[in-house]
Amino acid sequence: MSKPKTESYASVWDAIADTPEEAANLRVRSELMDKITALIEENGWTQVEAAKRCGVTQPRISDLLRGRISRFSLDALVNIATALGCHVHVELEAA
Repeated sequence: MSKPKTESYASVWDAIADTPEEAANLRVRSELMDKITALIEENGWTQVEAAKRCGVTQPRISDLLRGRISRFSLDALVNIATALGCHVHVELEAA
């Protein structure tokens, strides 16, 4: 019997996405969620406090802190980061 063929991917996002574009979107959303989460934790805000500062509901902050990436568009995350006084910077590099 031969071994089953295994595939290797550059990232988890490449493994679960159907296209390179979708993987790139997931990667950026994940990074933004991580940075927003770190900011909330560094400031010691409760979910209710963070929600007020972000202009969203507490359940939305709960989803963000739990990493529920499918519930956030890139636009929504940029809006949350901006509401927290952050500037979102985008860089392009050759693949």
